[in-house]
Amino acid sequence: MVALLLDTQDREGNNGEEVEGIAHGVIRFDKSLEDYGAVRRRVEVSKMRGVPVADGYHDMAIREGEGVVVFPRIVAGAPVEESKPELIKSGVATLDEMFGGGQESGTITLVIGQSGTGKSTMASLYSTAALERGEKVALFLFEERLETFFRRSEGLGMNLRPFYDKGQLTIRDFNPNEISPGEFAQIVQTIVTEDHTRVVVIDSFTGYLNSLPHRDKAVRDIQSLLKYLARAGVLTMLIVAQHGLLGQNVGIDVDVSFLGDTVLLLRLTEHDGRLRRNITVVKKRHGPHDLDVHELFIESSGITVVPYNPLPEA
Repeated sequence: MVALLLDTQDREGNNGEEVEGIAHGVIRFDKSLEDYGAVRRRVEVSKMRGVPVADGYHDMAIREGEGVVVFPRIVAGAPVEESKPELIKSGVATLDEMFGGGQESGTITLVIGQSGTGKSTMASLYSTAALERGEKVALFLFEERLETFFRRSEGLGMNLRPFYDKGQLTIRDFNPNEISPGEFAQIVQTIVTEDHTRVVVIDSFTGYLNSLPHRDKAVRDIQSLLKYLARAGVLTMLIVAQHGLLGQNVGIDVDVSFLGDTVLLLRLTEHDGRLRRNITVVKKRHGPHDLDVHELFIESSGITVVPYNPLPEA
């Protein structure tokens, strides 16, 4: 027989009676209400005699028809089937050459740029190339609506609807204020594990972090998820927005540059009344890469990357 005792803590976290010493197990529930968004609930197994437990807080929710749903945090070093690194190509030869032949599986790519530089277009490009090779792709949208994503991609000659309809492409459109980091990590982990997904895109990572009350903690949480994806041989692309016309400032107040094995910088430059898109591989941990600035053309006929040639002075 198992006896279950329920107790309530006061605001200082003290119990009415000292019963933890006689109990074989102690499970703590925590609830917080932020300035905006849904209630955040967490659970911690602080004591369980004779049984190994996962330390720390785990996000949870109470939902109609489901009851209590717990989202265990990803433990660093958890076993995962590692795969041999492979080059993942974009389908645009000149862009692949900038990465020394392509991006490597099991790496994290930060795509950074201000609005209109083509960040989401890069994500669609790599997704389309992977899908056409027969691989599975997962996109997690925190800003763009699903229909907007499809129409934008179709306007550039990338028809992703057929892949979505047959289940090769997974797209989840989130309200960022209604999902905890733990639940998001579990959703991504489940999709990758069950569907053997090769490419994961978070668009935008800026929108996801800005919706969370404790962004510095969220970065640490997602770092565990990114390490899991890397060990699983997944190419993960994080779309990071910059503020301002020239994009001098990243749109979040925490440093995320350390998360990326590769950093792809997109910029807008103005010359003689014309805006030009520039693309540069700023960082690539694994293997050689091109440090030159190239020009990026985004047209209805497709994506083109060419060497950057400054316009002649007037």
